[in-house]
Amino acid sequence: MHVSFIPYGHRRWVEWFLRDMEAQKFPFIMKKGKKTKSVFLQGAIRILPFGVYEYVFPKESRDLALTSLGFVTDKGNHYLGSAKRALLRKMIKHKKIGKVDNSKKYPWITDHVSILVLGEKADGEFTEKDGVNKGWTHEGI
Repeated sequence: MHVSFIPYGHRRWVEWFLRDMEAQKFPFIMKKGKKTKSVFLQGAIRILPFGVYEYVFPKESRDLALTSLGFVTDKGNHYLGSAKRALLRKMIKHKKIGKVDNSKKYPWITDHVSILVLGEKADGEFTEKDGVNKGWTHEGI
Protein backbone atom coordinates (compact mmCIF):
# COMPACT_ATOMS: atom_id res chain seq x y z
CA MET A 1 0.00 0.00 0.00
CA HIS A 2 1.24 3.46 -0.89
CA VAL A 3 -0.17 6.72 0.49
CA SER A 4 0.86 10.11 -0.90
CA PHE A 5 0.88 13.26 1.20
CA ILE A 6 2.45 16.71 1.52
CA PRO A 7 3.77 17.72 4.97
CA TYR A 8 3.89 21.41 5.94
CA GLY A 9 5.70 23.03 8.84
CA HIS A 10 9.10 23.88 10.27
CA ARG A 11 11.71 21.60 8.71
CA ARG A 12 12.86 20.22 12.06
CA TRP A 13 9.31 19.15 13.01
CA VAL A 14 8.60 17.69 9.56
CA GLU A 15 11.84 15.68 9.67
CA TRP A 16 10.97 14.44 13.18
CA PHE A 17 7.55 13.35 11.93
CA LEU A 18 9.07 11.56 8.89
CA ARG A 19 11.57 9.82 11.19
CA ASP A 20 8.71 8.53 13.35
CA MET A 21 6.97 7.21 10.24
CA GLU A 22 10.10 5.40 9.03
CA ALA A 23 10.66 3.85 12.46
CA GLN A 24 7.18 2.28 12.54
CA LYS A 25 7.14 -1.52 12.28
CA PHE A 26 4.19 -3.26 10.62
CA PRO A 27 3.02 -6.89 10.66
CA PHE A 28 3.40 -8.21 7.10
CA ILE A 29 1.11 -11.18 6.40
CA MET A 30 2.30 -14.01 4.14
CA LYS A 31 0.16 -16.97 2.99
CA LYS A 32 0.94 -20.43 1.65
CA GLY A 33 -2.17 -22.51 1.09
CA LYS A 34 -4.08 -22.41 4.38
CA LYS A 35 -1.00 -21.46 6.42
CA THR A 36 -0.25 -17.86 7.30
CA LYS A 37 2.73 -16.24 8.94
CA SER A 38 3.61 -12.73 9.89
CA VAL A 39 6.95 -10.96 9.69
CA PHE A 40 7.69 -7.38 10.68
CA LEU A 41 8.34 -4.80 8.00
CA GLN A 42 9.54 -1.23 8.45
CA GLY A 43 7.64 1.64 6.82
CA ALA A 44 9.41 3.41 3.96
CA ILE A 45 9.19 6.96 2.66
CA ARG A 46 9.75 7.93 -0.97
CA ILE A 47 10.19 11.50 -2.17
CA LEU A 48 8.15 12.40 -5.26
CA PRO A 49 8.12 15.64 -7.32
CA PHE A 50 6.37 18.83 -6.13
CA GLY A 51 7.05 18.25 -2.41
CA VAL A 52 4.95 15.08 -2.33
CA TYR A 53 6.00 12.17 -0.12
CA GLU A 54 4.86 8.57 -0.47
CA TYR A 55 4.61 6.24 2.51
CA VAL A 56 4.87 2.51 1.80
CA PHE A 57 3.48 -0.05 4.28
CA PRO A 58 1.44 -3.31 4.34
CA LYS A 59 -2.23 -3.03 3.37
CA GLU A 60 -3.39 -4.55 6.68
CA SER A 61 -2.33 -1.31 8.44
CA ARG A 62 -4.08 1.04 5.98
CA ASP A 63 -6.67 2.49 8.38
CA LEU A 64 -4.14 3.01 11.18
CA ALA A 65 -1.65 4.79 8.90
CA LEU A 66 -4.27 7.05 7.30
CA THR A 67 -5.74 7.98 10.68
CA SER A 68 -2.23 8.75 12.00
CA LEU A 69 -1.66 11.03 9.00
CA GLY A 70 -4.79 12.90 10.05
CA PHE A 71 -6.93 11.79 7.10
CA VAL A 72 -10.59 12.18 7.94
CA THR A 73 -12.22 13.17 4.67
CA ASP A 74 -11.20 14.23 1.18
CA LYS A 75 -13.28 17.44 1.40
CA GLY A 76 -12.73 20.79 3.01
CA ASN A 77 -8.97 21.06 2.65
CA HIS A 78 -7.72 24.63 2.84
CA TYR A 79 -4.29 24.08 1.21
CA LEU A 80 -5.32 22.97 -2.25
CA GLY A 81 -8.50 23.12 -4.21
CA SER A 82 -10.06 19.90 -5.41
CA ALA A 83 -8.88 20.44 -9.02
CA LYS A 84 -5.20 20.88 -8.04
CA ARG A 85 -5.42 17.94 -5.67
CA ALA A 86 -6.96 15.73 -8.39
CA LEU A 87 -4.23 16.80 -10.84
CA LEU A 88 -1.45 15.94 -8.37
CA ARG A 89 -3.14 12.61 -7.65
CA LYS A 90 -3.32 11.83 -11.37
CA MET A 91 0.33 12.81 -11.97
CA ILE A 92 1.58 10.38 -9.34
CA LYS A 93 -0.94 7.69 -10.40
CA HIS A 94 -2.77 7.43 -7.10
CA LYS A 95 -6.49 7.05 -6.47
CA LYS A 96 -8.86 8.91 -4.21
CA ILE A 97 -8.93 7.52 -0.67
CA GLY A 98 -12.00 5.51 0.26
CA LYS A 99 -13.62 4.98 3.62
CA VAL A 100 -11.28 4.89 6.63
CA ASP A 101 -11.87 3.51 10.15
CA ASN A 102 -10.64 6.32 12.45
CA SER A 103 -10.83 4.38 15.73
CA LYS A 104 -7.06 3.83 16.28
CA LYS A 105 -3.81 5.52 15.32
CA TYR A 106 -0.04 5.30 15.73
CA PRO A 107 1.74 7.62 18.21
CA TRP A 108 3.57 9.66 15.56
CA ILE A 109 4.49 13.18 16.62
CA THR A 110 2.38 15.43 14.42
CA ASP A 111 2.63 18.56 16.58
CA HIS A 112 3.39 21.65 14.48
CA VAL A 113 3.06 19.66 11.23
CA SER A 114 0.16 19.99 8.82
CA ILE A 115 -0.41 17.07 6.51
CA LEU A 116 -2.25 17.13 3.20
CA VAL A 117 -3.15 13.54 2.25
CA LEU A 118 -3.53 13.18 -1.53
CA GLY A 119 -4.29 9.59 -2.46
CA GLU A 120 -3.47 5.90 -2.25
CA LYS A 121 -2.26 3.10 -4.49
CA ALA A 122 -2.61 -0.63 -3.82
CA ASP A 123 -0.01 -3.27 -4.69
CA GLY A 124 -0.72 -6.62 -6.33
CA GLU A 125 0.04 -10.08 -4.95
CA PHE A 126 3.49 -11.63 -5.32
CA THR A 127 4.65 -15.23 -4.82
CA GLU A 128 8.27 -15.82 -3.82
CA LYS A 129 10.10 -17.98 -6.38
CA ASP A 130 13.20 -18.83 -4.34
CA GLY A 131 14.87 -18.22 -1.00
CA VAL A 132 13.67 -18.82 2.54
CA ASN A 133 10.06 -17.83 1.73
CA LYS A 134 9.75 -19.85 -1.49
CA GLY A 135 6.08 -20.46 -2.35
CA TRP A 136 4.70 -17.87 0.11
CA THR A 137 2.33 -15.25 -1.33
CA HIS A 138 2.21 -11.69 -0.04
CA GLU A 139 1.57 -8.12 -1.05
CA GLY A 140 4.15 -7.08 -3.66
CA ILE A 141 5.42 -3.95 -1.95
